[in-house]
Amino acid sequence: MALFFFLFLLTLSSASSLNDLNSLTYIVHVDHEAKPSIFPTHRHWYTSSLASLTSTPSIIHTYDTVFHGFSARLTAQDATQLLNHPHVISVIPEQVRHVHTTRSPEFLGLRSTDKAGLLEESDFGSDLVIGVIDTGIWPERPSFDDRGLGPVPAKWKGQCEPSQDFPATACNRKLVGARFFCGGYEATNGKLNETTEFCSPRDSDGHGTHTASISAGRYVFPASILGYARGVASGMAPKARIAAYKVCWNSGCYDSDILAAFDTAVADGVDVISLSVGGVVVPYHLDAIAIGAFGAIDRGVFVSASAGNGGPGALTVTNVAPWMTTVGAGTIDRDFPANVKLGNGKTVPGVSVYGGPDLEPGRMYPLVYGGSLLGGDGYSSSLCIEGSLDPSLVKGKIVLCDRGINSRATKGEIVRRNGGSGMIIANGVFDGEGLVADCHVLPATSVGASRGDEIRRYISESKQPTATIAFKGTRLGIRPAPVVASFSARGPNPESPEILKPDVIAPGLNILAAWPDRIGPSGVPSDNRRTEFNILSGTSMACPHVSGLAALLKAAHPDWSPAAIRSALMTTAYTVDNRDEPILDESTGNTSSVMDYGSGHVHPTKAMDPGLVYDITSYDYINFLCNSNYTGANIVTITRRKADCDGARRAGHVGNLNYPSFSVVFQQYGESKMSTHFIRTVTNVGDFDSVYEVKIRPPRGTNVTVAPEKLSFRRVGQKLSFVVRVKTTEVTLSPGATSVESGYIVWSDGKRNVTSPLVVTLQQPL
Repeated sequence: MALFFFLFLLTLSSASSLNDLNSLTYIVHVDHEAKPSIFPTHRHWYTSSLASLTSTPSIIHTYDTVFHGFSARLTAQDATQLLNHPHVISVIPEQVRHVHTTRSPEFLGLRSTDKAGLLEESDFGSDLVIGVIDTGIWPERPSFDDRGLGPVPAKWKGQCEPSQDFPATACNRKLVGARFFCGGYEATNGKLNETTEFCSPRDSDGHGTHTASISAGRYVFPASILGYARGVASGMAPKARIAAYKVCWNSGCYDSDILAAFDTAVADGVDVISLSVGGVVVPYHLDAIAIGAFGAIDRGVFVSASAGNGGPGALTVTNVAPWMTTVGAGTIDRDFPANVKLGNGKTVPGVSVYGGPDLEPGRMYPLVYGGSLLGGDGYSSSLCIEGSLDPSLVKGKIVLCDRGINSRATKGEIVRRNGGSGMIIANGVFDGEGLVADCHVLPATSVGASRGDEIRRYISESKQPTATIAFKGTRLGIRPAPVVASFSARGPNPESPEILKPDVIAPGLNILAAWPDRIGPSGVPSDNRRTEFNILSGTSMACPHVSGLAALLKAAHPDWSPAAIRSALMTTAYTVDNRDEPILDESTGNTSSVMDYGSGHVHPTKAMDPGLVYDITSYDYINFLCNSNYTGANIVTITRRKADCDGARRAGHVGNLNYPSFSVVFQQYGESKMSTHFIRTVTNVGDFDSVYEVKIRPPRGTNVTVAPEKLSFRRVGQKLSFVVRVKTTEVTLSPGATSVESGYIVWSDGKRNVTSPLVVTLQQPL
């Protein structure tokens, strides 16, 4: 009997807007080959399978490319009935995701005037299509102009989905496709409110327009935001084509819609998918993003995903499946100083992109701390939350607000509405010293946690505390840079600790990019200012940098797989800043680690010629899943393939996935000595008759050997393997404690260094 199974994704969000409060959205995974011949299409077959259910649900989406099946909204009773079907494999909770929210091309070494290099070699990515799964796009922006571009690539099968506010003519030779997916959202929340959102690919948030222009925006001059960051704006792949897939709405981004976007994008013919969206980490067979991404890379599509903004804490990284390239955020060498001058003569550094009108020159304003104001509950007023501030205590003053709960720009709007003249936002202890420049609606700046403590002390110790804010504009050539952004999510990988995540970092702090016309730069509803560009920060901004670079590398090397492209980016990444010192962690000011930046900061020019790459096939990932103790049913859910897990487990272990980084976790169960090995295979993509010799910097307390120590290649495309053996000894740890040490393995031919981090983790069981 043909295999017939269902995979259900339950919606976790409230269904209170619907009549049936017990119904949930499910995604149903079906073996296409099992379709009886009496049904003309799979959709007819899917509809038939629901006909016997009491609620007679309708289909939301059908999936045919990266996934096989459909989504529908079912009652608990109907779900139970389907669960009793003999071929049902699993019931999986759907997640509601959220977005992870120039000078960066120049900072990365991509200059349009170079006669040779990655941009020239790839013709600026002109034949490649980047699919941006996000909040939509504002097509009229000059970043998406098609001047000088050739015809749309012949392979392209996508379309511009027209609507009342998004005509088909909104697309062109640059923006080659635009679609929207709201079925999953509406199944949970009811019909879209078209007074606040566009029922079309048009962007009503700004995030999608921003990320799309980072990945592939055209050269635009002059570009700035309220006078800041003046210069030429450009995406990573200025001639690459863009296809926008809108999946995010006011209440979030729903798995059933995200999976539909993956399915459609791959069928349309995208070369790269850029996804600045994420949620909590769950096993891969429960993760619609991981499932969609596997289907994409299985078709040769590179998938770049943001690591998340949960830093600087450990175990915060998201989008961790090894077939995705997970991107953290770093700073660039540009800053927007806005310093606080206190009445005691001290100056406290801060950042802002406030555009005026400024505070009165030479005047010192009364300074108050929201948490000390009478009339509030202390906690709410310290955060400057709606309704917490007393206008009589705020009017005409600069208010110090703690960061957290509501957005930084919203705090400013609340202070302004209550009569405040200015605002200082102070980081909490968890935020550390990392600063994000915001486009505020009143004179405002942000300061680090220690500086916030300094200002609070001054307020408490002074009888009449005063302050002013001095806005210094744009400053270039900042040192050190890059620095790991405080918010950037960190490892270790919560799902697969043997796979180091994030993979790399890229520019993600204070990035200038395109912005919609009907949204103020602060994002606050009352902000009536309009600008073509805006500055945002987040791993959301770092991800499209890598998406654009992947398009350039794919254009320069059409035969490279997604894994080869990621390998080139990882093994050529750097871990020192522009002072030639180890990259720092913005949250502490101390040296950062591989758990913060993975293999390091991307280096596009070197990635074009990496010498060797670590390639990975779909079957290698299946073996990885086997060795990660996923069941056969789980693996079919992710990969649509049956697996020979017995053979995979005999051949190796989970750490033997041919990944460009090495990570091992030893559980200390009383053994004084512990050891493991890694098997890796590298492909020569450099010169023929090349010889690479290994250099090892072992993690502290470990012994590392590599055999052979020399790899001699006779031709391009040749593959050679080596074994890495790691031995370590037990260290004294308290129950539940962890020790992490890192080193590197480098293969060098004299002009190229192929670098892989090696991480050894010791855990003391509870």
